[in-house]
Amino acid sequence: MIRSSVTISLVPEVRGGPFVFWDDLPGACQKAKNLGFDAVEVFPPAADAVDRKELAKLLDGHGLALAAVGTGAGWVKGRLHLCLPDQAARTKARAFIRSIIDFAGELNAPAIIGSMQGRSGDGVDHATATGYLSDALEELGDHARQYNVPLIFEPINRYETNMANTVEQGVRLLKGLSTKNVALLADLFHMNIEEANIASAIRAGAGHIGHVHFVDSNRRPAGMGHLDFHPIVVALREIGYNGFCSAEAFPYPDPDAAAAQTIAAFRKYFQS
Repeated sequence: MIRSSVTISLVPEVRGGPFVFWDDLPGACQKAKNLGFDAVEVFPPAADAVDRKELAKLLDGHGLALAAVGTGAGWVKGRLHLCLPDQAARTKARAFIRSIIDFAGELNAPAIIGSMQGRSGDGVDHATATGYLSDALEELGDHARQYNVPLIFEPINRYETNMANTVEQGVRLLKGLSTKNVALLADLFHMNIEEANIASAIRAGAGHIGHVHFVDSNRRPAGMGHLDFHPIVVALREIGYNGFCSAEAFPYPDPDAAAAQTIAAFRKYFQS
């Protein structure tokens, strides 16, 4: 069964970015419950910035799952990523991601690598950067295995990375790994930019897609852009996807309205 999720950002530096709820973790969980979401996806400043026991209590008290935990603060706050030319900096980036894996894993959730995948350039050619990224995914994917959750890797658009922009490129990267504990995040906003046909790309990712960002073409909540969600939903069902569809969307026109719009769209496309 495909389940709904909504994002909560606790990172001040990305205020105004594509997250529905902000700052108030207890309040956001209450609102998620009231609207009928199945889960929340959290973006913390660091693994030690959120009390794991308190989060577990919040989730249990509201009947919510933790869909995933983002690692993007490592880039936003520390300018860390996995393809940096300096080995010490790459090691620090891995350590940051590993700490998020531990935080999320103890709550039965995966960590997401998006912006922290980095990019080639700045003294690192593409082949070398691909090697750095693959080595990191090998280690971190295996690290996540102890929690019986995958590591989630997100292909993102060409304006943000030159490592993996499409589902096909993501699948190719994963097939080159020894570990089988890394899955792809299909983000509909990025796919709208990079894929010729989103539904076809989802089918091509069968067996590899482990998380979905449910958002419209303009990164507003689903139903507020020009995406045709029907063939996307059909494709997800055809590949047997049974994870979360999580709203990584702008809080447009405001967080409460964005959350309400998302859950209404989710019910329209996935529960009708």
